[in-house]
Amino acid sequence: MQTVNILLDTVEKVKVFVNTVGPLEGDIDLVSERYVVDAKSIMGIFSLDLSKPLKLNIHSEPTAEKLIPLIKNYIV
Repeated sequence: MQTVNILLDTVEKVKVFVNTVGPLEGDIDLVSERYVVDAKSIMGIFSLDLSKPLKLNIHSEPTAEKLIPLIKNYIV
């Protein structure tokens, strides 16, 4: 599993992020304090506190290798 911190502080960033993550294989979660949601779920993401950085947990190494270059603008 690989973990990175990301910031999704606008509606547009969330939309683009979900469209990027959605087609990828494997489990990808976003963590905000004690809440964990599926990173492919736009409704789940909007239930989190987006004013703070979120932890992105990528459970598959091949998925992490594909995803991290695609989301480099969100990593903090």
